[in-house]
Order: sequence, then structure tokens, then C-alpha cells
Amino acid sequence: MSWSVKWRISAMMFLQYAIWGAWAPFLWAYLQNTEKIPAGQVGFIFGLLALACILAPFTGGQIADRWVPTQKFLGVAHLLGGLCLIQAARAHGFAPVALWMSGFALVYAPTLALTNSLGFHHIGDENTFGKIRVWGTIGWICAAFALAGWRKIGVPAGMSDCLMLSGVVSLVMGVFCFFLPNTPPAKDKAADQWAFREAFVLLKNKNFLIFMAIAFVVTTELQFYYGPTEAFLKQVLLIPGDKTPMVLAVAQMAEIIAMAFVLRYALRNWGVRKTLAIGTIVWPLRYIVFAIAPYGPLAVMKPLVIASLTLHGLGYTFFFVASQIYVDMVSPKDIRASAQSLLALVTLGVGTWLGAQFTGLIMKYFHPETNALNWTPFFLVPCALTVLCAIAFLLFFRDVKAEAKVEAE
Repeated sequence: MSWSVKWRISAMMFLQYAIWGAWAPFLWAYLQNTEKIPAGQVGFIFGLLALACILAPFTGGQIADRWVPTQKFLGVAHLLGGLCLIQAARAHGFAPVALWMSGFALVYAPTLALTNSLGFHHIGDENTFGKIRVWGTIGWICAAFALAGWRKIGVPAGMSDCLMLSGVVSLVMGVFCFFLPNTPPAKDKAADQWAFREAFVLLKNKNFLIFMAIAFVVTTELQFYYGPTEAFLKQVLLIPGDKTPMVLAVAQMAEIIAMAFVLRYALRNWGVRKTLAIGTIVWPLRYIVFAIAPYGPLAVMKPLVIASLTLHGLGYTFFFVASQIYVDMVSPKDIRASAQSLLALVTLGVGTWLGAQFTGLIMKYFHPETNALNWTPFFLVPCALTVLCAIAFLLFFRDVKAEAKVEAE
């Protein structure tokens, strides 16, 4: 891979996740506290991207695998997404915000899988993917620091600062995509013209089906972190709003270290199964720390909770990034985009949608915003389910093809 291709793919990852990182950790608090939108409706808005990911194999994956060069599809999608985000930033009330976020979600969802497939197409070695993908995490962190700096200066009243920042980054990404390496669709005439249909055939493999089922459950529980954590930090640890972006960036700093230096070692020495299991088990460890925080002294629990955020970075790398590598290992190259889109459907799509709704229901049941002690049972729910998922990986999942490839390399 030439230096020119490497830096362009790295920049693509940086911008791709800066778009998401600018709003995902902060929008929940804005909608609930500033716009006064009920938690259930906030959960619906957060679930819009997940719903759009369900369509990804049938739209973005199919288009990129069979009809249009991936980089051109990405460029158009991000330009449209940026316009929707800017309109959403200026909107008020549940219906207008949901409308514009729906438009953004529909065009952004396919790009999550397609940036991965484009990267794998040009990298050629799955084990080096982490060193490219790490720039996405850096982009997520930079977006958080940019938002924190903007809040210190002072943002215009009457709009969502996180959505506005995300919209601007999306427009930049849209223009940049037209300068990415050319990634044409597959030309094999013998291949099924409906690439997404071939991707679904992968589910006939027992291990692949087990992997997808457990990945689905893990993703549902991850929403307990993404949505309410900023509110938890403010209420329990008394961290002001202009400081929460920097505190949450601790997780991404750990993610950078894990992707750049640890993931390749883990895949080579432990294999896919154990790497995925480790990535699953570290999340309940973090939830345990969150659960005991309301009962401990602030001087002790504040640094402990902040330190536990590093477990999210490790878990994300060992589970989600390793999952993307695993899917690329076991899928035929002519359906690479659709296979990644299938993973997005199960995790970012159905798993995230149901997880967001489940999180909203559990918040409504325990009402932690009215009593800090109620954060404990709230976080014990995902803790228990992710422990079961880690055990299930070790007991039932083993992919001989992926393990053999890792060991050979």
C-alpha cells in the first residue's frame, strides 16, 4: 500500500468517526435537558441511525458491490448527511429533530460499512487494519475536544452545537471522498447480481450465526454506555458539561493504544475467539464500577470511574474492530461491502435500535435522574447480560477458517 493511499484512507477514517463522535456522546443530554424531550422519545431519535443500518445491506452494500464506485457513493452520502445535520441543529421539538435526523441516518448508515470495505480492499492485510482504523478513534476524540473548545468560547443560542459541528465535518468528508482511491464494484459476471443475498448465505455457517447472535446481544447492552453516561457523570461525579467531552475522550485514548499496539498481538497470539471474548468481558467490569459509584465517596469514585472508561476503549477494539476483521476473513471478496453491511445490520442496526429502546425503558423504570442511587440497578442490567455473552463466546464459538489464517500469518 502506497503512502498516498495510506494517508487518504486514514483521513477517511478520521472524518468518518469525527462526524459521529461530534454528536453521539452529547446529544442525549441536550435533547433531554435543553429541548425537554422525554427519555422515551430521545431513545427513539438515537435509534434512527440503527433503523437506517438495517437497510444498509440492501442499499449501500448492494450499490458499492455491484453498481457504483464506493468513493463516489460515500461522497454524495456525506454531502447530503451534512445538510441534514445542519438543519437538525436548528430544529426544535421532537418531530422536527427526528425528521432531519432520519434523513441523516439514511445516508450515513451505509457509509459505516463501506469505509471498512474500502479500507480492506486497499490494505490487503486484515491484521494491519487496526493501525488504519485507529484514525477513526482519533477523529472521534478530536471532535470531542473541538466541541469542548467551542463551548468554552460560547456557542450561538437556539441550536445544538454538537449537531452543527457534526454537519460541518460531514460536508468536509463529502468533498474529500471524491479524492479517495478508486474502488469499483465487482465485475465477476458469474457472481449473484444481488450481493446482499450472498451475504445472507453466510448465516448458514453455524459459527458465523453464533457470532452474529452474540454480537447482537452485546450491542444492545452497549447503548447503556453511549446514551446516559454524560448525564451520569454530571449527576453522580459532579463533572460540569464543558468538561464531559474531555472525560469521555479517555475511552478513546485507550482505544487508540489498543488498536495501534495491542490488537494485532491479540489476534496473532490468542485468536479471534478469545479476542472477542476479552472484548466482551471488559464491558461488565466497567458497568460494575459505574454501579458502585453512587455509594462511594466522590474523592475515590471519581478517579475510579474515569479510569474505568479505558475499559470501553479496550472492549470496543477487541470486539467491534475484531468483528469487522473476522467478517472480512470469512466473506468472499466480491461481497465484501455487503458482508460488512450485514454486520452493521445486526449490530449497528437491529442491535442498536432495540438497545436504545431497551435503555430508554430501563431509564424510565428506575428514573436515575431523580435519585442517584438508582444508577446502580440501571447499570447492573447490561452488566449481567454482557457476562453471559462472554461465556457464550468461549463455550460455543470457534471459527476454524479465521483461526487458521491468523495462525498462518
